[in-house]
Amino acid sequence: AGSAREPARSVTPSVSSRDIVALRIDPPSLQLRSGESAQVLVTARTKDGFEVDVTKQVKLVDSRSGIAIVNSSGQVRALKVGEDTLTAGWGKEHTEVRIAVTAAPTNQPLTFTRDILPILSKAGCNAGACHAKGDGQNGFKLSVFSYDPANDYQEIVKDARGRRVFPAAPEESLLLLKPSLTIPHEGGLRLERGSESYRAVARWIREGMIYRGTNEATLERLTVLPKERSYRKGFVQPLIVQAHYSDGSVRDVTRLAAFDANDKEVARVDEHGVVSIGKLSGQAVVVARFKGMVGDSRITVPADRLLPEAQYASLPVNNFIDEQAYAHFKKLGLFPSTGCDDAEFLRRASLDTLGLLPSPAEARAFLEDKSPDKRERLIDRLLEHPAYADFWANKWADLFRPNPDRVGVKSVYLLDQWLRESFRQNKPYDQFVREILVVQGSNHRDGPAVIYRDRREPIDLTTQFSQLFLGVRLECAKCHHHPNEKWSQDDFYRFAAFFGPLKQKGAGLSPPISAGTETFYFAPGGSVKHPVSGEIMEPQPPDGPKLTLPKETDPREALADWMLAPENPFFAAAIANRLWAAFFGRGLVEPVDDFRTSNPPSNPALLKALADDLKHQRYNLKQTMRSIMRSHLYQLSSEPNEFNTGDTRNFSRSYRRRLPAEVLADAVSDITGVPESYAGLPPGSRAVQGWTYKIDSNLMDAFGRPNSSSDCPCERDMLPSVVQALHLMNSRNLQTRLSASEGRLQQLADGKLAPPEIVTELYLTCYSRLPRPRELEIATAAFSQPGSSRRAATEDVLWALLNSAEFVFNH
Repeated sequence: AGSAREPARSVTPSVSSRDIVALRIDPPSLQLRSGESAQVLVTARTKDGFEVDVTKQVKLVDSRSGIAIVNSSGQVRALKVGEDTLTAGWGKEHTEVRIAVTAAPTNQPLTFTRDILPILSKAGCNAGACHAKGDGQNGFKLSVFSYDPANDYQEIVKDARGRRVFPAAPEESLLLLKPSLTIPHEGGLRLERGSESYRAVARWIREGMIYRGTNEATLERLTVLPKERSYRKGFVQPLIVQAHYSDGSVRDVTRLAAFDANDKEVARVDEHGVVSIGKLSGQAVVVARFKGMVGDSRITVPADRLLPEAQYASLPVNNFIDEQAYAHFKKLGLFPSTGCDDAEFLRRASLDTLGLLPSPAEARAFLEDKSPDKRERLIDRLLEHPAYADFWANKWADLFRPNPDRVGVKSVYLLDQWLRESFRQNKPYDQFVREILVVQGSNHRDGPAVIYRDRREPIDLTTQFSQLFLGVRLECAKCHHHPNEKWSQDDFYRFAAFFGPLKQKGAGLSPPISAGTETFYFAPGGSVKHPVSGEIMEPQPPDGPKLTLPKETDPREALADWMLAPENPFFAAAIANRLWAAFFGRGLVEPVDDFRTSNPPSNPALLKALADDLKHQRYNLKQTMRSIMRSHLYQLSSEPNEFNTGDTRNFSRSYRRRLPAEVLADAVSDITGVPESYAGLPPGSRAVQGWTYKIDSNLMDAFGRPNSSSDCPCERDMLPSVVQALHLMNSRNLQTRLSASEGRLQQLADGKLAPPEIVTELYLTCYSRLPRPRELEIATAAFSQPGSSRRAATEDVLWALLNSAEFVFNH
């Protein structure tokens, strides 16, 4: 870090000047102080529409005025006050950029917060593997990612009588001797002697080791150039990182920034910010970090063969979802799979909307229906079905349901019933969230109050609500600056301050049986302190405005107002992404609750369109579900084609997904005709109506039912496993239901249907489709095996169907 030598860079495949139609210089203007340096990039646009970095290939010329000079690599250095012009030329194409140089502040000393901390961060000194370990390293401890700069300054300048710095001879300071390997250092070479960073640290020590300057400008944001670009495979692209300060100044901090790429198979980035494009098509983002701020550069690598526009024009466009999806596919060279057939759509839509398999009669009627609008009418019927509320309430119960041993059985049941009633009413989502955020009441009367009984501390509520309602994982910022985002401890505890005045009275928790009534209410007083500075934090939403709230006002009302405001960038996008994941098996942002710069949406324009639609529909979730299911994108087949075989995140085909535990348990009951009996539920209840994980079910446990004794929110583990396969093959409970005298199999065996008709009925029951000729032939043969009876053959066929991927997965 801090090396004065130019980094080794890959060579971009050559581009001929004959291919160039335009040149551009970034940044579009330069404002420097005398003595400062900055990098410029020259980009060529080629005839085929790509943009290519040609900084080292063009001729760069300054005006020879002596105001600024530029080298062949695009490094511009300001020499004296004035204005200059930098020209780039190649062949017939030329472009220029204006350079304005102002006077540097007279004798402005370097400061720890502005100049030295970035050097230590770039060198890795405050990383968790070095001096930011729990106990530090060799008696020297720094805070992780510099979350406590004041303490870091104390450690360096004053700890052990200031032994790490030597103002009389700065180069003899341990702070320079060790990282430069002048004396042994376990961390290896971190600062090369004579490098720009080495000289800066030496100068800071010489000038008196100032912590922060008077009226020192603060860092407000970080930008990365180029911001977004499509690249050919094998090309390289240097990046520029610019820091924007509160005094309006802009500083090139590329050499001090840390870089990371989220998909290294698509693109890699080195420590100097040089991106190397790989051999795979797709999308990636490179994130630059500097002093707690992050910036990003979006990368698209199209397929080698882009398809003609006419091929996309032939695709069905049912609504805005298809428009946004097809535009995205064009960029990547993807082409969607064909549409699914009626049977696949019926099963998929029913399971995704209700968690129910269609009955054989429903499947037969839908397959025989020839009307062109039958899918639209099916969607409308599904959204009005009584089972809708239980299915979707159960999804939210995963995220809120507390441990009954912790909060009490009655409390868990009350919250569960409140969730189900909210979905029966089709309560607008913004109203649903507001009722949770501002609730005042009892855990035995008001369902949302149970959430506060479980999450009793402001920091616990901050973690849960930011994750569920904003899609932002603030939890890392509880202890230190978020490693992958801009969120600081200040952001975390300002959010927590909204819940500081919340009071409780009545019976508290008394595990393992926590009964009793507890009331939650607002009363002035109560605060949240910053764990490092001890400062009492004022309520402020993340990335939101500073608020001035009267003491008699519940700050949670202001939080709800901010969260539900149309201009909030998080709220609508977070729930739109959750809905998308429920119908497509993964979110546009995945994981669904991890929105951050380094984890961008796979299709940002589509996510924005979905969020805008939700706002337009006044957060009527059913309306957005209707839009999703009506789209042609939702109705694609899961069978890949030659253009989308490798697509796993752009939704150019339907992704197969395992059925949730409760849905699978109910499907087995419906197919066998023998309902399961669940403790704590009325006779005939379905698994999806369960309100506690303590209801025994080996099948549901095998298939990933979340245990709310763990720290929710509990996102489902939807991966298949050997345990699941073995359970279906060997379950005694399943075998008992297959052989039950009152079940479907006995009725089929005792009935008058011929073997082919029995097989057809079983296929309609399990798969919502008719058997293919070969399947019908194989299954029917079971009835003519030596020693086989109609009952045994029917049982064998159904057992085989239940143990297939087609039953366990929704596709």
